[in-house]
Amino acid sequence: MTATAKPRRSPGRAFFVFAAILVVIAALVVVAELVARQMVPGVIRSTVVEQLQLPADHPVDVEVDGILLPQLVAGSLAEVRLASEDVTVGSFSGDVAAELQDVPIRADRAAAGGTADVRMTTEQLRALLSTIDGFPAETIELDEPNVTASTEVDVLGAAIPLGIVLEPGAAEGDLVLSPVSGSIADATVTADQLRQQFGGLLEPLLQDRSVCIASSVPAALTLQSVEVVGDEVVAGFAIDGGIIDDPELQANGTC
Repeated sequence: MTATAKPRRSPGRAFFVFAAILVVIAALVVVAELVARQMVPGVIRSTVVEQLQLPADHPVDVEVDGILLPQLVAGSLAEVRLASEDVTVGSFSGDVAAELQDVPIRADRAAAGGTADVRMTTEQLRALLSTIDGFPAETIELDEPNVTASTEVDVLGAAIPLGIVLEPGAAEGDLVLSPVSGSIADATVTADQLRQQFGGLLEPLLQDRSVCIASSVPAALTLQSVEVVGDEVVAGFAIDGGIIDDPELQANGTC
C-alpha cells in the first residue's frame, strides 16, 4: 500500500494566525491599560478626599506617570501627582500641588517621599494670620518678596500711621513673619531703628509673628519654605513617605 501524504500547512497561514493572536493580546493590553487609567486615579482621589476630610465632590486631579500595568504588577507607582484648588484644612487654605514617588499599591509600606506646594491668595493669607492675637491681618498686602501690614500707634495722644514690611519664612514647621523695615510719615526706616526710636511702644508690632501649620495638615507634612511669588504666597512642604502606611503620620500634627 502507498502511504497517503499529509497536507502541508501553509507558512503564510501560520504567520497570519500568529499575527492575529498578537493583535488580540495587544488589544487586551490596551483595554486593560485604559481600565487601569480609569480606576487607579479614582481610588487615589477617594483616599485623598477622605484623608483631608474634603467634601465628597471636591475636585482633585490625579496623574500617574508611565504605563500603569507594569507598575501595578510590580506593586508600586513610580510617581503620583495631585492638584486641587481651594483646599481648606483647619485655618489653612490654598491651591495644592503635590507629588509622591514610589507609592505602594497595597499601602503596606512607606513611599519614597515627596513634596507639596500650597499657593495662597492675599485673602487666604489674611484669614490664616487672623488667628494671631493683636495682629492687623486685615491690612496685609503682598509686595514681592515681602508682606506688608499697616496700623496706627498712639504717641502722646496722636494717632501715627505705621507701615511694617515683613519677610515670610518657615521655622520649625511654623509660618513666620519677621519685621525688616517700617515707614512713618513717608520715612522708611529699619525695624531696629524703629525699636531704638520708640522703645517698647512698638515692641509688640516688631516681634516675629508665627502661625502653627502642623495642626492643620497631616503630621507627614513639614513646612519647609514660605515665599511671596507675584500675587501669591507659596508654602513648600516636605512629605514623609510614611503617610501611606503610618496612622500617626496620617493624623494631623500638633503645635
